[in-house]
Amino acid sequence: KALGIRQQSLPTNHPDLASSYNNIGNVYNSMGEYAKALSYYEKALGIRQQSLPTNHPDLAGSYNNIGNVYGKMREYAKALSYYEKALAIWQQSLPPNHPHLAGSYNNIGLVYDNMGEYAKALSYYEKALAIRQQSLPPNHPDLAGSYNNIGLVYVNMGEYAKALSLCKRAVEIAKQSLPPNHPHLKFYKSNLDKVKNKL
Repeated sequence: KALGIRQQSLPTNHPDLASSYNNIGNVYNSMGEYAKALSYYEKALGIRQQSLPTNHPDLAGSYNNIGNVYGKMREYAKALSYYEKALAIWQQSLPPNHPHLAGSYNNIGLVYDNMGEYAKALSYYEKALAIRQQSLPPNHPDLAGSYNNIGLVYVNMGEYAKALSLCKRAVEIAKQSLPPNHPHLKFYKSNLDKVKNKL
């Protein structure tokens, strides 16, 4: 409904139209309808490329969203390309310890992780963790996510002792910051159990 009104009342390259397309894309992404999400995200990106400066954070948001969809579709080379465009803009336009930058490093790490390039994944995950340690409170759920991700890379590399301390830390933080039945906490506990079994 919002999009319909904006299409009637705004010029075709107005940033508010891009926001509408982006929001609809977010919903389709959450519903797992990736082709539809991609279509709306690409419409948003097209408008933003026409109407915004090349280093605008909203453009980075569009690139990041499209990367996210390609990641879920397991098209890792495409995901990486879009994530790297988003990162380049955020590096120019945000302070070096901004949480968006941490998210960007984390996303690129995740792609390398899924591609089995564990050394590269580790490098990006550690950059994300360093920013989160500087910019977030010590019991923030994103920190738990970072410790868990790094722990799982060490599992994949067969370094179970290193993985153990990181997975423990993820569980400790998640227990403080998430409700006891939260899926992330359950996931971190399950990973910790797996590492203990390996040891």
